[in-house]
Amino acid sequence: MSRIGIVLLAAGRGTRFGEAPKLLAPLDGVPLVRRVAEAALAARRRPVVAVLGANDAAARQALAGLDLTFVRNGAYADGLSTSLKAGIAALPDCDAAIVMLGDMPLVDPAMIDRLAESFQRAAPKPAAIVPVHDGRRGNPVLLNLRLLGAAIASLSGDRGAGPLLAGRSDVIEIDGDPSTALDIDTRDALAQAEDHFARLASLRQRSEQ
Repeated sequence: MSRIGIVLLAAGRGTRFGEAPKLLAPLDGVPLVRRVAEAALAARRRPVVAVLGANDAAARQALAGLDLTFVRNGAYADGLSTSLKAGIAALPDCDAAIVMLGDMPLVDPAMIDRLAESFQRAAPKPAAIVPVHDGRRGNPVLLNLRLLGAAIASLSGDRGAGPLLAGRSDVIEIDGDPSTALDIDTRDALAQAEDHFARLASLRQRSEQ
């Protein structure tokens, strides 16, 4: 069995969101970053590494009590690649990493498990497994560190692993859903997520009646 860890990228400043720290914004009363971390922990993969940078102290407080390994990326202002490399470097001898974004709070733990299970079943092992919704690749993504580790270590600037996967034939795509495409970059996007939670609460209430 391959060993698969999770990297939660939560170091950015989220400048498009406004002055308030985006990842600390409440969604149904819970900070965005905590919702993502709880989804990661509900999946059956360990360790879960949270990469922090901007608003480090406040983010740690928002994540207090969770079974996370914290890594501080002092170079977060240099772009996403620095957080990705810091998180993967903190995974102890993992074959693959599931990379999650701290501003995608609707991703379900079942999606995380599907990525991992698809990797376990695959032979030969793919370079990556990505969810696709409405014809577009989304997140989270699973990266094969045995194949991509050196290339990831060479990344620079505000780039994730996406460019490394372009044009590769050894990438598996699985069916995603709206949660794999919705990141909270703006307050309008946060309002969409709030509407989603309200609909779920209404459905739960009706099912209990």
